[in-house]
Amino acid sequence: MPDLEVTRQLVIPAGELRERFSRSSGPGGQGVNTTDSRVELSFDVAGSPSVPPWLRDRLLARLSSRLVDGVLTVVASEHRAQLQNRAAARERLTALLRAAAEPPPPARRTTKPTRGSRERRLADKRRRSETKRGRRARPDD
Repeated sequence: MPDLEVTRQLVIPAGELRERFSRSSGPGGQGVNTTDSRVELSFDVAGSPSVPPWLRDRLLARLSSRLVDGVLTVVASEHRAQLQNRAAARERLTALLRAAAEPPPPARRTTKPTRGSRERRLADKRRRSETKRGRRARPDD
């Protein structure tokens, strides 16, 4: 199994990945009962020496809902062949880690509303007020 290249800063050695195989559910006839085609691919995000400390904090924060004791696990069982499921699990793990490793978006620069937008808002408020005032029951009626 080759190393997993997530980004230029993050390359996971094959020795840090754990694969577990089990019987898959779904189509496959009698072969489902005999072949271990389901793949669980696990990676210890919290304890990995290949993840830089600055990136580890970001990954742990963004993947917190998917981690169990700092370990990220991905399951693939959509294919009938174990080899295809292994490739699918590796792609899924790479995509998850790549998305979590992206830098945060730049902060939004606050702006004031323009004079025209303030005037439009106040004009709409006046128009709405007139509409509601016209619906009221008059005491002299």
